[in-house]
Amino acid sequence: MEIITRFFKPPALSYFLFGPRGTGKSLWTQLHYPEALRLDLLDPTVFRTYSTHPEQLRELVEGTQSKRPIVIDEVQKIPELLSVVHSLIESKQKRQFILTGSSARKLRRSGVDLMAGRAVLRTLHPYMAAELGPRFDFTRALQSGMVPLVLQASEPTDVLASYSALYLREEVQMEALVRNIGAFSRFLEAVSFSHSAPINLSNVARDCQVERKTAEGYLDVLEDLLLAYRVPVFTRRARRELAAHPKLFFFDAGVFRSLRPHGPLDRPQEIEGAALEGLVAQHLRAWIAYGGEKEKLFYWRTRSGVEVDLVVYGSSAFTAIEIKNSARIRPQDLRGLRSFQEDYPQSQCLFLYRGHERRKIDRIFCLPCAEFLQQLRPNQPLWPER
Repeated sequence: MEIITRFFKPPALSYFLFGPRGTGKSLWTQLHYPEALRLDLLDPTVFRTYSTHPEQLRELVEGTQSKRPIVIDEVQKIPELLSVVHSLIESKQKRQFILTGSSARKLRRSGVDLMAGRAVLRTLHPYMAAELGPRFDFTRALQSGMVPLVLQASEPTDVLASYSALYLREEVQMEALVRNIGAFSRFLEAVSFSHSAPINLSNVARDCQVERKTAEGYLDVLEDLLLAYRVPVFTRRARRELAAHPKLFFFDAGVFRSLRPHGPLDRPQEIEGAALEGLVAQHLRAWIAYGGEKEKLFYWRTRSGVEVDLVVYGSSAFTAIEIKNSARIRPQDLRGLRSFQEDYPQSQCLFLYRGHERRKIDRIFCLPCAEFLQQLRPNQPLWPER
């Protein structure tokens, strides 16, 4: 397997490293902590041993003389281990723990408070284009996404096809997160139509034939499993009446495409446009996370329907971004950004499209989307106004 250097920078103390399955958490810890004492809770033997006797973790650690870091993979499988970890972090030995997981749901439901700040929270995301460098293929990223597990596979289409099934079997069904796995499967299909769009849970519930409260619970499960996330409306010092519903995104463009049904009534351009916006959004989330969470991600939409796809707001950026799956720039494509500029003249405005030319129209930078993604690096400006 080819090793790709990631932008993620670990803290010096103990920390949780969360991320969806396949984003490379285990491989990253193996490369970064080659001498670590390691417990893989996906191993049935290890799981049985420590689920029955979690106190054996203390015996294992105290029996190791050197202060090697301790990596526990998929820690959510045995929440009871965190009490032992907490105690060991507080002990005189000051051992460092790296606790990976693909969900914090079971930890929170078990009454675990993630150790009250004794271990900080970090996330690992799909690849960023700049991590891949010359290996980044924009067209392939739109089709297959940027999940390391998928990109490293000889048959990425087959891996994507089984990805949701993996979650249904290993995360949802085995952990009994939902009562009706069939209804949840219908929900996954129905909610895929809301990717990169404001989500109306009442409509989704009707489409998959469940109560609205049930659909809301299913969406919480998706977010807890890190498969999807909601982006709220930017309302700071609003001058207009704004929409209320947040946008929904799956964490990866390829995973979205694997869940989205295709048929004669589905326009390819519609799916392609949603995948493109999702690809940009997932890059911005990684840029924010790896840069220290100084910014947050929003979108902007008035009740009259004027919209800006994404807004990055924080101490080092205030940028509105419109994304179009088109090789041309039409005047009407810039309408939302112009309205946003009227309300927020101090903002930077970017228009990302499928063309190949950089242009500046008034104060709006029009950029090839692939070029924007390739230059995006944590702790550097979203787009330097050069």
